[in-house]
Amino acid sequence: MKYFYGILCILGALLPYGMFIPWVIENGVNVSLMVSEAASTRIGAFAWADVLVSGAVLIGFILVEGSRIRMKKLWLPILGTCAVGVSFGLPLFLLKRELHLEGKKP
Repeated sequence: MKYFYGILCILGALLPYGMFIPWVIENGVNVSLMVSEAASTRIGAFAWADVLVSGAVLIGFILVEGSRIRMKKLWLPILGTCAVGVSFGLPLFLLKRELHLEGKKP
């Protein structure tokens, strides 16, 4: 599973930024335009609401599950979630979790 999660980490970073970077090159770091475009349609607003709720749930999951099994550096997948999104933060956490559990085996 660790290879699967590793591949998803890469895709989870490349795909969103593959859309975002060309937009920033074209528009600059224009936060008001970005928010305006993201909320300009109901489907866009739906997608952003879903992403925000999913991100909050993931951060809670990272904190609870990571603490439960005594993982270290939980800030990494939280930072990944905030900097890229759930598409990167979730597979990163699952990869770290898999490696952590693998290290606990006798």
